Amino acid sequence: MSEWFEDEAFWVDTFPFLFPKERLEVAPEEVDGILSLTGLSGGRVLDLCCGPGRHSIEFAERGFTVTGVDRTAFLLDKASTGAAERGLDIEWIQEDMREFGRREEFDLALSLFTSFGYFDDRDEDLAVLGNVLRSLKPGGFFLIEGMGKERLAKIYMPTTSQELDDGSLLVQRHEIIDGWSRIKNEWILIREGAAKSYSFHHTVYSGQELKECLERTGFSDVRLYGDLDGSEYGSDAKRLVALSRKAPR
Repeated sequence: MSEWFEDEAFWVDTFPFLFPKERLEVAPEEVDGILSLTGLSGGRVLDLCCGPGRHSIEFAERGFTVTGVDRTAFLLDKASTGAAERGLDIEWIQEDMREFGRREEFDLALSLFTSFGYFDDRDEDLAVLGNVLRSLKPGGFFLIEGMGKERLAKIYMPTTSQELDDGSLLVQRHEIIDGWSRIKNEWILIREGAAKSYSFHHTVYSGQELKECLERTGFSDVRLYGDLDGSEYGSDAKRLVALSRKAPR
């Protein structure tokens, strides 16, 4: 049986909600934050689950050598088109993040926009972390950014709805399952009088749980932040950002 994220139609139909103009426009500010947290000014970047390439493109604009990896052809096509329009040379790879890995190639690896935790089996999450660790140069950084369990508990609502820019209506239904370890979602997209429903689920990590996963895999110097601006991961944190390193030789 295929997994929910393998459905290309999901990404096509929800693209206007997932990547509105406002979200695309904040990529430079987010990259500013990443560079401030890591202190990097150049090198090779792995953008894992790169989607339409908003961060890959911004890093390439700043002179970094970038590899963007995603399993969805539709999103990679968006990314490739965006890079070509700017005259940027970015390596795009269509591959599952459980499979992709290289030997000590990257100075920085990224997993942004809650793209970590898709899999039912947490051992597969650990396998992804292992791939990233092997792909980093000694001393390289790994940054994960997503929705933390603490923040989700604070803002959780079983049902929400939102009108999209194209006039469509997106109804979201949420259910916490498996002892507050995962969230099950149903998105109902109503467009031109027709409704389509998509179901998906993913693991929700607390700051401490994510830190323990990284340390268990072999990452060191794990630091938690409440956003890419480097704010404290506390009660007012908007996001969960975990920055870690591969130990230098």
